Amino acid sequence: MTDGQFPGNDSEVWFQHASDIWAAFPDLVPGLGVVAGITAEANVDAQVERFTTRAAERLIGRSESELNEIQAWRRAFSRMGLKPTQYRCASEALLQRFKKDGTLPRIHPLIDLCNAVSLAYATPIAVFDLAQVTGHLEVRYADGTEQYLTFAGAIEHPSAAEVIFADAAGEAHARRWTNRQSGRSAVNAATTTALVISEALHPTAAADQHRLLDELFIAISDHWHPVAGPAVLTAARPRFEFDSVDACGRVG
Repeated sequence: MTDGQFPGNDSEVWFQHASDIWAAFPDLVPGLGVVAGITAEANVDAQVERFTTRAAERLIGRSESELNEIQAWRRAFSRMGLKPTQYRCASEALLQRFKKDGTLPRIHPLIDLCNAVSLAYATPIAVFDLAQVTGHLEVRYADGTEQYLTFAGAIEHPSAAEVIFADAAGEAHARRWTNRQSGRSAVNAATTTALVISEALHPTAAADQHRLLDELFIAISDHWHPVAGPAVLTAARPRFEFDSVDACGRVG
């Protein structure tokens, strides 16, 4: 586990939160890493069961909305001018579905594993297919010109000042921060490299994020190749830089 920048200052591939995001949300603790050699054949059943069991235990006798992690994201959504019960962070939406159905649909082993860890920690985890991201990826306020591709294939334009994940080409890879990812960079059977990002805002986020990343990337390494990070970012060291990575995990 590292803090701050991953070595590679001359690289054009990076991730960060814009300075005005840090200013508005000083409690933010992002953690992330890059995974290569991804295939859709891995069997993550045992790991998914372990993490979902932990999530179920946390939900005994209480609602997901009572968890500190979810309450912090609800406050953040309110500060963004969004109704928290209408627009939910990804982890709250997963917890709601899990509590109702007792399970989550299987999508792709990497996504299934990250969703299970997201449930256990009640913390949003986003996974982006790096082949579909142009240059850098930044969490910033939209200017209204960006394009967002829905899973249904429609193009949307996030409103100005909406918090989005934007790349160098002006593609929005997520809307309303941790609310909804784009279909453009969604992991699928053809994905070979991915950027995994976890974001937390609750009071014990710093310690929890280190534990989350340690557990997640140990589980990932059982099947694929972590090639950069994991790292926890701070306002003082907000950028995660890494070289391009091929499907076999070679850094170029």
